[in-house]
Amino acid sequence: MQYRTDLAMERAQSLGDIPGVRMCATPMGCFTRSEVDVQEAAAAARLQKPRGRYITFECAPVHSLSQESRQNLSQEIARTLQSMLPPFGDVLAVGLGNRHITSDALGSRVIEGVLVTRHLKDALPPSLQGRLRGVSALCPGVLGITGMETADMVRGAVEQTHPAAVIAVDALSARECARIGTAIQITDTGIQPGSGVGNHRTGLTRETLGIPVIAVGVPTVVYSTVIVRDALALLLADFPESGENRVGAADALARHLTDLPLGELVVTPREIDQLVGELGQVLAMGLNLALQPRLNAQEIATMMNEMQ
Repeated sequence: MQYRTDLAMERAQSLGDIPGVRMCATPMGCFTRSEVDVQEAAAAARLQKPRGRYITFECAPVHSLSQESRQNLSQEIARTLQSMLPPFGDVLAVGLGNRHITSDALGSRVIEGVLVTRHLKDALPPSLQGRLRGVSALCPGVLGITGMETADMVRGAVEQTHPAAVIAVDALSARECARIGTAIQITDTGIQPGSGVGNHRTGLTRETLGIPVIAVGVPTVVYSTVIVRDALALLLADFPESGENRVGAADALARHLTDLPLGELVVTPREIDQLVGELGQVLAMGLNLALQPRLNAQEIATMMNEMQ
């Protein structure tokens, strides 16, 4: 049974060696950096992911990380983003999702912490002249609230502000419960809004917007079939005679669950408020460091405080 996931790393791990896909993992202190590089069209079709780079950082839950570890993670996120961003030009940061649903509010939480500077170009003090990159931000909401496709709203902002690139932040779904709030994926392939809950909308990609689109996402939900599979596998682990039937039995029950009248259920942990809040801070600092490489963290914090 194919379990839904937005993480290229999980898809690649489940399929094993695929010609045209390069995978590597590097331990980096408190977290691990994994890269999946999809190089060929045939590999992309098998992986069900567009060709491009997918960088995933895996760490312990943010609340258990020291302040130094959080800063190191933000700095590594910034370095990864900088490697994908054009060297010059403004950037539009987009927070996707429904801010009224906590598990889908990651995008708006991150954007709240992004230093917006596009409107300051003509009013900068001498100490900041030539040091700020133009950044604008947008939280377009969801179709059910606005009545407008997210892609149409972002395309309109791109046409009016002419950024060199878009960074889109969204909540994702995972195939492993342990990756909720502990995996951060960055890709240069863009994103499908609503993909985390199977509600695919028009994509935000280079093809649809005409400029590079970098997507940043964190799993905040899993599907109930994943929990059933994991729980049954743990139960059957106590019965050695089940042997290889363990996986088949877990898959069969998970498949049966999707046939129930309620259909597939999307599940999120009860501490999702804390997860989204703390991850939003780490990601926002990563974006700020990537977008304003001529400023240090203290200068960014000071400017954010002055603008509030």
